[in-house]
Amino acid sequence: MPPPVLRLVRSIGRVLSALATLVTLVVVFLALIALTDGAGSGLAAWGTTLGAGTLFALWRGRHRTWPARLVPFLPVVVAAALTATVCIPTVPTARRYPSALPFVSTQHWNLATGSRVAVYHYPPAKSGPRHSVPFVYLHGGPVRGISVQDHRFLRLLARKGYDVYAYEQAGGGRSDLLPMDQYTISRSVRDLAAFVDRLDKGKVDILGFSSGGVVLTRALADPGVAARLHRAIIAEPGPMDGPTAHITGHKGRASARGLTPAPTGPRSTHVPRYAVALGLMRLGVLTPETGLIGQAEGDNAFTAADLGSDTASAYCARDAHRIPTEDTAQNFSFSPAASLRVQQTVKDSPSIAPRLRRSRTPAMLMIAECSSQVRQWATAALANDPAIQRTQYMPGVGHHMWNGLDDNNDRAADVITAFLQDKPAPLPNYPTRDEIPAFLRDHK
Repeated sequence: MPPPVLRLVRSIGRVLSALATLVTLVVVFLALIALTDGAGSGLAAWGTTLGAGTLFALWRGRHRTWPARLVPFLPVVVAAALTATVCIPTVPTARRYPSALPFVSTQHWNLATGSRVAVYHYPPAKSGPRHSVPFVYLHGGPVRGISVQDHRFLRLLARKGYDVYAYEQAGGGRSDLLPMDQYTISRSVRDLAAFVDRLDKGKVDILGFSSGGVVLTRALADPGVAARLHRAIIAEPGPMDGPTAHITGHKGRASARGLTPAPTGPRSTHVPRYAVALGLMRLGVLTPETGLIGQAEGDNAFTAADLGSDTASAYCARDAHRIPTEDTAQNFSFSPAASLRVQQTVKDSPSIAPRLRRSRTPAMLMIAECSSQVRQWATAALANDPAIQRTQYMPGVGHHMWNGLDDNNDRAADVITAFLQDKPAPLPNYPTRDEIPAFLRDHK
């Protein structure tokens, strides 16, 4: 082989060897992150990887002349620089809470459970009929702030004469954080009971949406908590327990997921530290209690754009190009680690069906036409709660049924208020328990 070609082959070989070393060190680093659960903000994995790379570089260069001994260190230096970006915070590590809302004051209540939650109150309109039973809203998330869209809907209910209260569940929005191991679905139910006790106005009507619907369903299965509830509305619930969470089945008609332009704005997943931490947590490789990023830092880093197509999945395909802005950057708040932990405690929980079958609290179920939820999550509640008096299948809307489009807010409010006032339903009672098999077959 001619000398020039031989030199070229050797150069290519050295480059490939350096790249292989670089990739190996990055893989070792990520493996150590997983094995150590991100201990010490990832520095334990980083230091071990750097030490191993240094020893390997010394071994590789042991027979070389002095300047050439430095060459094996090049991929180690590059790997150290790349992996160091996973260990360095780029947002504050102390919790930054959303700024105050301009249209409602934020109160903070200390609950008997130890949670300190942000509370919002919309008094009933001064004109027109007033309803004596307080109305409480349980938002979705599970651990996030109440969106501006939801606040608009709550104000609509207040204008209809309801005394409306809402609180952001512990760790979400302007509510104080909990130690990570205290985020459980059982804690959420206890917080609900403690909130009603702190309100001290007797029994309440309650609307639970999405994961809030899970909290409400489990509350109905707990006689001690259910005794505090007057009427209950379960809207688009997630899975109520472990057996339900493991169901894979039908969803609603086509949503806007994959049809809308990609969300704009900054994303935490564009930063190596949070891409690794949040990605590995979502995959179950890191625990929500990981030492790589703290809860507060993860909350600060996460943005609305990080939700990606999740927002679009809450709307019908026909609305793909007119999805409204659900929130403002100043109000948005989501805790990915705490949310994953609450969801895991639902998956790990035993069946609540035997207890739910003893429920006596009058209840209503709301299901969206274009729901992104597994249909059996809602029908499991219907099948097992004998006190569900009516089901309202909401045409033309997705998971987020009150969304400001067309007359969707008014239609949802009409369904809710008719049930609370024990008036005839605006829509057919559908599906009934007997119609569940046909519903699952026909609406997918």
